[in-house]
Amino acid sequence: MKTAIIIGAGPAGLTAALELLKTTDVKPILFEENDFVGGISRTAVYKGNRMDIGGHRFFSKSDVVMDWWTNILHLQGAPSRDDLEIGRKTNLSAGGPDPEKEDRVMLVRSRLSRILYLRKLFDYPVSLNGATIKNLGLWRMFKIGMSYLKVCILPKRKEVSLEDFMINRFGVELYRTFFRDYTEKVWGIPCNQIGADWGAQRIKGLSITKTVLHAVKSLLPKKSNSIRQKDTETSLIGEFLYPKLGPGELWETVADEVKKRGGEIHLNAKALSFEKSNGKISALRYSEGGEEKRIEGDYFMSTMPVKDLVRALPDVPAEISRIANGLVYRDFMTVGLLLDSLDIKNPAKPGTPESKLKFVADNWIYVQENDVKLGRIQVFNNWSPYLVSDPSKVWIGLEYFVTEGDSMWNMPDKDFIDFAVAELEKIHVAKKSAVKDAVLFRVPKTYPAYFGTYKEFGKIRDYVSSIDNLFLMGRNGMHKYNNMDHSMLTAIESVKCIREGSSDKSSVWNVNTEEEYHEGKK
Repeated sequence: MKTAIIIGAGPAGLTAALELLKTTDVKPILFEENDFVGGISRTAVYKGNRMDIGGHRFFSKSDVVMDWWTNILHLQGAPSRDDLEIGRKTNLSAGGPDPEKEDRVMLVRSRLSRILYLRKLFDYPVSLNGATIKNLGLWRMFKIGMSYLKVCILPKRKEVSLEDFMINRFGVELYRTFFRDYTEKVWGIPCNQIGADWGAQRIKGLSITKTVLHAVKSLLPKKSNSIRQKDTETSLIGEFLYPKLGPGELWETVADEVKKRGGEIHLNAKALSFEKSNGKISALRYSEGGEEKRIEGDYFMSTMPVKDLVRALPDVPAEISRIANGLVYRDFMTVGLLLDSLDIKNPAKPGTPESKLKFVADNWIYVQENDVKLGRIQVFNNWSPYLVSDPSKVWIGLEYFVTEGDSMWNMPDKDFIDFAVAELEKIHVAKKSAVKDAVLFRVPKTYPAYFGTYKEFGKIRDYVSSIDNLFLMGRNGMHKYNNMDHSMLTAIESVKCIREGSSDKSSVWNVNTEEEYHEGKK
């Protein structure tokens, strides 16, 4: 039997493994350097409370991916739409989540994300409604309207930078008000130094026109209750699927299925170097249990960061090594806070279910305030009530975008948690006295960046693609800011190449570049 050596047991690696077992006679052997599967799509557990590291909405324009997910975790029963519409409804009951309900299911969740700016909440995407006008004031609204009219009438900028990309779609004032500061927190440099490729990757389909049309459409009767919403930009979706116990539940289930079907998964096993023979990869050297080991294989599928992959390959041309060494990543820190309450409330009409909530209804809150480093707030209760052990508490995540080794990354855990809590109080979201417990997670190489030597990345792509039995997949594996579904599709396309004996990997690289794959998340 032939074997496929897969580096990484995140969404791409596990998808590839299961697809190989289902559609070929190739045995997958996975090597994961961490002690868990799922990559950044895991669910971290702290004292019975579960954290979704980074936040993962299970929504895709690809029917293949939607079917794949629901074949792993089936949709929960057939609750009424009223039960599904208010994703927080379980928390309104006296008893909280029902522990007797079946695990390993997909819930249908309501989606709400807003922007915190001027210590006030604004719809995301921004809506032209009474609350927005009141919060911004007539003068700001006038300037936003005029600057948008300007980009509609005058010739558009040449899109060299991300700033050009955003101004062409939203106008200067709207860009500065709701996009610039948050985006610069994510990347750590000004938007005019970031390539326009990032916009094409993440927000290509979103515009003011589409946002307005969606708002009008939402007032009309729904034609279908389908969760697929294929004609809706990701930033505009109203519902999404979500595993009951967080995204890690799905990938842990996939890992179990891979092992059940005869695949192997080695945890705490770090890829060290590759060997080549006759122009192909022939073996992997890796460390496991304190020992250096070697394994041969027929196919090699990598989701490890491209910078690390190139360093591990033998006889790499100096030019390719130079470009790989110049690739940049942004890293991630998230503070989990268990709170008695939040100061910021959810505006709701009296008598509605939301009016009874003791905290906001958002999944995410984007922090556009430029006097704090905090980038985003997750309210885990609203992703799934089953993520929280005590439904009377609020369980949130404070997300920071950093660079590994900088002053924030190196700060002792307690000091960083204190710093984060102080920022939360500064922007009037919660008081320090409400905090009951806290935990900190650091996640390296979370976001592949579109600066550094990225403009020369095509040379790396051509080089690795010339190695017939080497397939790059996933976000870090391709240095491409993919969502989870895109990462899965790169794995599915890679397996298709193996199954058909094709050396043409263009279909793998085309995922999330063709129009049908574009999404609009932050």
